Amino acid sequence: MTPAQLRAFAATVRLGSVKAAAADLAVTESAVSIHIAHLRRELGDKLFARTANGLAFTPGGLRLASRAAEMLGLQDRTILEVKQAGSGRRLLRVAASSLFAEHAAPGLIELFAGRADDLDVELSVHGPQKFASLLLTRAVDVAIGPRPATLDDTTTCTHFLNYQVIAVVGPDHPLATTATAGAAELRGQTWLLGPSAVGRTGMVPAVLRRLGIPEHNQRIFQSHAASVDEAKRGKGVALAVAFAVTKDLAEGDLRQLAGPQLPARGSWNLLALPDREAPAAAAELRRFVTTPRATQAMLRGAGVTAGRFRPAIHVTLWS
Repeated sequence: MTPAQLRAFAATVRLGSVKAAAADLAVTESAVSIHIAHLRRELGDKLFARTANGLAFTPGGLRLASRAAEMLGLQDRTILEVKQAGSGRRLLRVAASSLFAEHAAPGLIELFAGRADDLDVELSVHGPQKFASLLLTRAVDVAIGPRPATLDDTTTCTHFLNYQVIAVVGPDHPLATTATAGAAELRGQTWLLGPSAVGRTGMVPAVLRRLGIPEHNQRIFQSHAASVDEAKRGKGVALAVAFAVTKDLAEGDLRQLAGPQLPARGSWNLLALPDREAPAAAAELRRFVTTPRATQAMLRGAGVTAGRFRPAIHVTLWS
């Protein structure tokens, strides 16, 4: 069983066809078919069959799909660790929900990376629904965001910070002087939202569902800060992390709205593989993130230096 064979099978499972797998791997269809044939002979399992609706996988094929992703991720991780050992530096890859990445990650990463001269931290933003697969395939070392609805023995979950999401408007907005807004009144407003509103997982999508905000009343911005800035101009209602807008509320640039389901309370959690399977830096961060110094940095951090924090850029544009 070779890495090339596993990659061919994993791509076929992920994309649903041998043709698509060949295009993704930049090889011929016959090469993919040969790799899969070798796996079938070695394992004594058909792995999958073609049907009118696509590929139907055997129980053995489904198990191999899971193991293939895990083994390939471990191979990539080993290659990375060997290169790091040669260069004398370590790299910790952190996946985060967009809400945490914007509001709390900079201060945490600055303080954590500053504790070791040989450590670089790479941050990438992903939907929380992808965290489990990213960890399993070793694409990232830790993931930070909401607690998953289900958690199995392959992943550890460390809760470290609670937060509130509140609704805010500018001082000139019609609702600025309203003590409590009703659900119907809120549904009729224009909602100014950051990227965390995309998808169905996380605190912001949950609040929007509970309030029944129609999609045609939702405007998505590239950052949560941009949506709050638009709210300051009286353009609509924004959802904001409470500690991030404390100063704006105190200075009168924003007004908090009370209403059904508001404020909403959420939590951030660190997900990782068990210590024996994760890099040492992941275990260090898991212990560090619960300390008072880390909490203070997340709430009050002012950013990171370019030399210590290497963001993995993932840009998505919304109109």
